[in-house]
Amino acid sequence: VKAVLKKREYGPKYTQNNFITGVRAINEFCLKSSDLDQLRKIKRRSPHDDTETFTVYLRSDVEAKSLEVWGSPEALARERKRRKEAEIKYRENLFRNQRLLKEYKEFFGNTKPRSSAAAMFFKGPGKVVMVAICINGLNFFFKLLAWVYTGSASMFSEAIHSLADTCNQALLALGISQSARTPDPSHPYGFTNMRYIASLISGVGIFMMGAGLSWYHGIIGLLHPHPIESLLWAYCILAGSLVSEGATLLVAINEIRRSARAKGLSFYQYVVQSRDPSTNVVLLEDAAAVLSVAVAATCMGLTSLTGNPYYDSVGSLGVGTLLGTVSAFLIYTNTEALLGRSIQPEQLQRLTELLESDPVVRAIHDVKATDMGMSKVRFKAEVDFDGRVVTRSYLEKQDIEQLLQEIQQVKTLEELEAFMLKHGENIIDTLGAEVDRLEKDLKQRNPDVRHVDLEIL
Repeated sequence: VKAVLKKREYGPKYTQNNFITGVRAINEFCLKSSDLDQLRKIKRRSPHDDTETFTVYLRSDVEAKSLEVWGSPEALARERKRRKEAEIKYRENLFRNQRLLKEYKEFFGNTKPRSSAAAMFFKGPGKVVMVAICINGLNFFFKLLAWVYTGSASMFSEAIHSLADTCNQALLALGISQSARTPDPSHPYGFTNMRYIASLISGVGIFMMGAGLSWYHGIIGLLHPHPIESLLWAYCILAGSLVSEGATLLVAINEIRRSARAKGLSFYQYVVQSRDPSTNVVLLEDAAAVLSVAVAATCMGLTSLTGNPYYDSVGSLGVGTLLGTVSAFLIYTNTEALLGRSIQPEQLQRLTELLESDPVVRAIHDVKATDMGMSKVRFKAEVDFDGRVVTRSYLEKQDIEQLLQEIQQVKTLEELEAFMLKHGENIIDTLGAEVDRLEKDLKQRNPDVRHVDLEIL
């Protein structure tokens, strides 16, 4: 057999005898389905047990037919280029028509049921974000009025704080709506990370807008102190803000507790691991808001008792420092999530044991499980399959007596090669079916695993 294989020419002429499907023949060689009717057809079994056999064609026959149809390789290349340009133009027109249809629906009204993206704002993190937007928007309006009336630096910091929270939570709402988009060819894993991106930008916004302006106003107050008018209305507005911010904080806490309980994590682990970035931002912003209200009220009270405006400026600096700390934490946790961190060691161990306990697996190497965010895990491993078990699995589905008769009829080297090629291809199909089975088992037993990549060693 080695002598025969050494004499065979393994070049482009040999690879032309590979098989390709009808769809590939039509697309790659610019043929019609009627052109394939005259070619030799070969039935091939599917690697999946629940799929029927499919028809393939010899690549050499397809290439010869394409040259017969188009006359020359140059003409075929020009037709491929023309079809590629037509496909690009079609996609551009399709995108333009979809955008016009969307604008038409928005103008005349859409009678279809509410989309899934809109429904996300009536439960879970979306609901938390919408409640926070409404409350922080009202707080900003009343705090701004109080600052205009009193001129307090601490009240100015509080107004800026509420404005930053409102803008950041509006950005979170945009991230939630974008994360619900369906995957497309350009983004095959979807848009889930838009929540982390929005949360990261939100953290930067808190630092730039909230902390920066609070520090600036506090420093200006220390350098150029001025007397403060009556703070009675400021105290009333701060009290109302404390109640409203506390209510939003409770909503966020309850949502995180429910989600953490469903994932089997503690409250602290769920927050630190940034499992739900949108709710995390609301939680931390509102916690900072409650603390900053306490800081501002304390410093304003000291100013009222002593008549010294420096206490008020120190309160502004304290609020800015608090916002800077929250911003740094949000930036750190969301950056870690976007970089692609590993899942918990216990979960990775369970996935590894599931693979290693399967009889068809001899060993696994280079195991990687990446948390893609929002309870989506991508699992990758190099698997050393046991060839004997795979072959035995193939033989169990064969008629052994008929297989023995085929072996006995082999008399020449060419017949031996044909026999080995036939059953070798079928064994490879069986191996592919085993890979699909393992991937399906991993996803069924671990719902968080959405994408599985098993590389065969």
